[in-house]
Amino acid sequence: MGRRARKAVQAAWAVLTNGWVRGFLPGGPALYEGPLKRFCVPGMNCYSCPGALGACPIGALQAALTARHRKFPFYVLGYLMAVGVLVGRFVCGWLCLFGLIQELLYKIPTPKLRIPEKVDRPLRLVKYAVLAVLVIGLPLLYRTGYGAGEPFFCKYVCPVGTLEGGVPQVLLNSVLRPALGWLFRWKMLLLILCVLASVFIYRPFCRYVCPLGAFYSLFQKVSVLRMKVETSACVDCGACRKACPMNVDPRRTPNSAECIRCGACVQNCPTKALAFTLAGKRLAPGNRKKERAR
Repeated sequence: MGRRARKAVQAAWAVLTNGWVRGFLPGGPALYEGPLKRFCVPGMNCYSCPGALGACPIGALQAALTARHRKFPFYVLGYLMAVGVLVGRFVCGWLCLFGLIQELLYKIPTPKLRIPEKVDRPLRLVKYAVLAVLVIGLPLLYRTGYGAGEPFFCKYVCPVGTLEGGVPQVLLNSVLRPALGWLFRWKMLLLILCVLASVFIYRPFCRYVCPLGAFYSLFQKVSVLRMKVETSACVDCGACRKACPMNVDPRRTPNSAECIRCGACVQNCPTKALAFTLAGKRLAPGNRKKERAR
């Protein structure tokens, strides 16, 4: 599937998971609270978005960890692990609305920044720290005077929640505006920085901050959906590495934790040495055994 097909899938999924139109109408219900909201979508998608029909897995995980009576989050962790084992970070490249927004911002014609590898490599570890500390550690260990925890990532950091939930809610509900304080201003600052960075750097939130991408990346090397390099067909031309927007070298690390399975390397390989495989079966582009037989 080509670049346009991926964009179409991203856009269609965004509409499908945020299709509760009534939430965007003046005077309508603030949030959808029907049965679908009990289930998580695979990508980052704020629960508080007026159109959201499902829950964000990171938000759901934090809600479970911050509950007054601690319970192991079987559903959320099981769901995340299942998605990770099945497709790895395919979700990041194909089913994440915030990923799509970053990609569209990157299309704005400006000089683009390439972060030096010495800086880029340690920065990519930040998302794992965010996952361990802000998503799991502090919400689980810190307790308020009421015995509950705080969703540190969602409350103090997440630009996805600010863009999809906070800003629309403020625009749609004038009653909320007088109550805005330092927290909203702080998160708006983070959102603005993220938006500006996205204009010059491809998916900066995904690269350096996103805890969901960090979680899925843990299963990248063992997922059912994988990337395979047929070394006998590879001519070591470097086209796949040049095409990769996440600065991964598919020849050396086809199942890198940083790969979002966008397929750019597959599309640009002149010898079709690269392909997605599902449970070991080659998906695209074509079957090399048949090609050689011709």
